[in-house]
Amino acid sequence: MVVGVSVFELHVPGSRGLKEKRKVVKSLIDRIHKRFRVSVAETGHHDLHQRAEISVAVIGQDYADGERLLDALRELVESEPQAMLTSWDAQVLEGVG
Repeated sequence: MVVGVSVFELHVPGSRGLKEKRKVVKSLIDRIHKRFRVSVAETGHHDLHQRAEISVAVIGQDYADGERLLDALRELVESEPQAMLTSWDAQVLEGVG
């Protein structure tokens, strides 16, 4: 078993306020959770209008499975039309359990 952790930094250019940003971020978080059934949360930049941080934790059977899952998550985040992925940090931790 492996654990994967990924942190996504996003720019939300169309947001003029926190309500608009949170609408975009919440929608993305809901889609991530619904599609992949992973732990996901907004973890940073709560008070900035056009910047967001989302973190995700996943469990996979092996290293390749963890990498595939994190790559699929990145593809989903990159496909969000209302946000631009500015930074992505992913780690797969082997030998857990």
